Amino acid sequence: MSFATGESRWSDVWLSAAARGTTICGDFLAATALALALQGAGAGGLAVSGLLLAATLPLVVLAPLAGRLADRADSRTLLVAVGVVQAAVCALLAVVEQPVLVVGLVALLACGLAVTQPCLAALLPAMVRPADLPRASAISQTAVSLGALGGPVLAGLLVGQFGTRVPLLIDAATYLALVVAGLLLRTRRGGRRPDSRAAGSSRTAGSSRAVVISQAVPGGVATPGGTQLDWRLRRDPLMLVMVVSTAVVIAAIGGINVIEVFFIREALDGSPTTYGLVSAAWMAGMLPGGWLAARLAKRLDDDGALVRGVLATLAVCSLMVLLAATVPAAGVLVPLWLVGGAANGGDNVFANLLTARRVPEAMRARAYASYGAAVQGGSMAGFLIGGALLAAVPPRPLIAGAGLVGVLVVLVFVPVVTRVVRRSSLVDPNEARPGPAARSVEAPTGSRVS
Repeated sequence: MSFATGESRWSDVWLSAAARGTTICGDFLAATALALALQGAGAGGLAVSGLLLAATLPLVVLAPLAGRLADRADSRTLLVAVGVVQAAVCALLAVVEQPVLVVGLVALLACGLAVTQPCLAALLPAMVRPADLPRASAISQTAVSLGALGGPVLAGLLVGQFGTRVPLLIDAATYLALVVAGLLLRTRRGGRRPDSRAAGSSRTAGSSRAVVISQAVPGGVATPGGTQLDWRLRRDPLMLVMVVSTAVVIAAIGGINVIEVFFIREALDGSPTTYGLVSAAWMAGMLPGGWLAARLAKRLDDDGALVRGVLATLAVCSLMVLLAATVPAAGVLVPLWLVGGAANGGDNVFANLLTARRVPEAMRARAYASYGAAVQGGSMAGFLIGGALLAAVPPRPLIAGAGLVGVLVVLVFVPVVTRVVRRSSLVDPNEARPGPAARSVEAPTGSRVS
């Protein structure tokens, strides 16, 4: 695998994390504001799920193309160009009122996210040494959690005072953080630059710009050492079982994102501010969850343990959703959502570390895009199921059913994961992985439950 040579570039890690956190805050601010606006206007579950689908579908459909683009094009160019376009789209979203235009603009924003998310995710391992990746992952996860934590709270406060226009204009401003990051980050991927070994040596010698070359070649991926690699998700059993189990569990419990606003506002008689605060509790839990997972990951010496960690955290998320169906008041959801968010943060860190360990650097954005597409595809299924069932079933039993199905899905995958991990442990690590032996790596990182 290709990580940074020499010392880790922590300034880039913090800058990238700040950009991700800022844009995530704007995304959650806008999403929460639009969901509250739809619910307040008398729209049903299908309308809310339609909005969420518009924000999700491009991430699934465009994943193969977006991943290749993020691997091949210069990361600076992508971040600057896409950031400018997304800021303009958000500004338009603040002034249009027709539902069709709103949905179309939300979908256009998601097209940009389909590119920038794998681009930033693939940059992170290139910024740090392998031993520093757990800490870097936790920093990135913390920034995302803080952004997602602040977005719903701000939306709950601002919508009640100003309506949806102000939150959407703030969201437009947050996308400029991508532009700033693209201009200031010294670590870069993609594009066609001179010899990668020369770039690596200048990086070690203290050059002001770190460059990681990622150029596709026929039949595989070129690495600095000249080896051609051809990684595919279906050929990597550990990655495949992690992606599939995550997607299926999220499909089972993802409907909570649609159901929650009706459960809190109608079944529990909560205010818009209460809804924002409860939603923020899940994100608040992700903060300690990411750091705990990063500390634990340093002690995990095999990839199978990371896959087990993913499954365990998914089980906790599902259990918290199941318990949520029993609460008598919205405030009781807060401790459940804190625990669920902690598990969600751990899941994100374990999944990101596994991807960084097992996927060649030159194909890493495609791998992150594929994983993101599976997660978003599961979310879409949950949105559709939750929105459709809300027309006939009250929110409380729907939440109970979602949590129960999630727990059952995890139980079904336990023996599957056990078999795959056992089988992978019998294979030579150099053959099981598409790159240099990862045993030399001490430990290498969306809506909730992602």
